[in-house]
Amino acid sequence: MKITVIAVGKIKEKFFLDAIAEYSKRLSRYCKLDIIQVADEKTPDGASAALEEQIKEKEGERILSNIKDGTFVVPLAIEGTMLDSVELASKIEKWGVSGISQIVFIIGGSLGLSKAVLARADYKLSFSRMTFPHQLMRVILLEQLYRSYRIIQGEPYHK
Repeated sequence: MKITVIAVGKIKEKFFLDAIAEYSKRLSRYCKLDIIQVADEKTPDGASAALEEQIKEKEGERILSNIKDGTFVVPLAIEGTMLDSVELASKIEKWGVSGISQIVFIIGGSLGLSKAVLARADYKLSFSRMTFPHQLMRVILLEQLYRSYRIIQGEPYHK
């Protein structure tokens, strides 16, 4: 299976980069992983709702330009379905068995995702109703993907 993570914004902190590199290496045993960073838009303090929508749309266009037709798209969204680790593993396994060969997970910028990106979703996933920094969310997502593959393979790790 090919897993692509499309994320808005760059990672600057070394400890996040190290964690991402570690989970990417671990995941290489189970899937082909590709991480695509798209530029974020600067949001001025006190930005109007209309300006915030424009910013999400620009970021959304960058995200969508990296998604091929026929790709299974899973944006991380607060309004998505919350799963535990075993349920996520089961979903990934079921998607693979049903013939899905590529899954794209999307992590939005500080304002979230555009309506166009959410409309493109095949499944919306929520990790929590809380908001996380996009840098940390990348680490959390990769860790959960690694955990999922360990569960699928019946290997120890997830407890």
